[in-house]
Amino acid sequence: MGYFKDTLKGISWMSALRVMTRGVAIVKIAILARILSPSQFGIYGIALLVLGFLEVLTETGINVFLIQQKDKTKEYLDSAWVVSIARGVLIALVIILASPIIVWFFKVPEVKNLLFMVAGVAVLRGFINPMKVIFQIKLDFMKEFFFQGFLYLVDAGFAVGIGIITHSESAMIIGMLIATAVEVILSFVIFKDRPKLKLEVEKVKEVIRSGKWITGAGVFSYIFQNIDNVVVGKFLGATSLGYYQQAYSISTLPVSEVGQIFNKVTFPVYVKISEDKERLKKAFLKTLGLISLLVVFFGTLIFFFSHTLILIFLGEKWLVIEPVLKILAIFGVLKSLLNFSYSVFLALKMQKIVMLSELTGIVGMCIAIYPMVTKFGIIGAGYSTIIAFVCSLPVVIIYLFKIFK
Repeated sequence: MGYFKDTLKGISWMSALRVMTRGVAIVKIAILARILSPSQFGIYGIALLVLGFLEVLTETGINVFLIQQKDKTKEYLDSAWVVSIARGVLIALVIILASPIIVWFFKVPEVKNLLFMVAGVAVLRGFINPMKVIFQIKLDFMKEFFFQGFLYLVDAGFAVGIGIITHSESAMIIGMLIATAVEVILSFVIFKDRPKLKLEVEKVKEVIRSGKWITGAGVFSYIFQNIDNVVVGKFLGATSLGYYQQAYSISTLPVSEVGQIFNKVTFPVYVKISEDKERLKKAFLKTLGLISLLVVFFGTLIFFFSHTLILIFLGEKWLVIEPVLKILAIFGVLKSLLNFSYSVFLALKMQKIVMLSELTGIVGMCIAIYPMVTKFGIIGAGYSTIIAFVCSLPVVIIYLFKIFK
């Protein structure tokens, strides 16, 4: 039985989800950008940088592991939940203990309260029922559309509402907290298979052991995507970071969303056909052609209409980001195509190749980022992302040839 029809249905539902959620995100940012200053966005960005880094640093690859188990997912549910809870508590403790150092590093005292709030987000996320991956395992993306779409509306609704009332950057974190709490509750109401706090040492070890490459890949991917943010925030300040992050968001959002849609749908499909290399190759090439057309189309629109997009979504005070937005639009296209190949490696349990690709990108970024930023400002940060992509590309090409010969 072929999975092409299921893949198309999945892509349709995930596309609808991404269009809906990103449409809501654009409205949210468009409203908050007129209420909050670039500096406030920068402070919020610092808090998210810390949360994101610690989450990937302790990433166990639970979702990937459970999907790879195919028919044995339920056997590992309790262990996966225990690992998830422990991870969330660990992240929160590290954030709280490291908050004075973070304030000192970025020289932004206002970020301290936000750090305590994101610590709460980390704890809550740990209690989400891991069985929500059943949507992907069964390729039931219609249900995922309604589940994730509702949560995103909760997040955006509270963030905007509280932001209008308080004019504080903390509104965006409060929205995350409320949406995460709702997700925890729904994950136990909707899914009949519920985890228990049951410690099975061997299974916990297996989850962690299997996820070590996911951890490495996640850490390197995060560094790849955020080292420019750290350098901009450290050497150019919170205001420049706010400018840069919004430029990054607008320029890469449509193309990265297309990439994420395809990755989410094709990964479980590739797992099901992973033993048939010829079939896997045909599926990969067919989907690669489609995703290439889409991301190039969106990237071209962003590049040539950047001025108009900034005026519509952010307002006139943000026009300073136009040059870097164009550069990042090119990067978004290239990185989306690169990331699409990762679903093949994950389906074949070759997580270490993903990690290696991200590592080579980091090397290129580390070499370029400081001199580029100090000389060209946020535009230099944009150029460094292109350099990083060029460094990571050969790894993916070499191993794809080895797989498909």
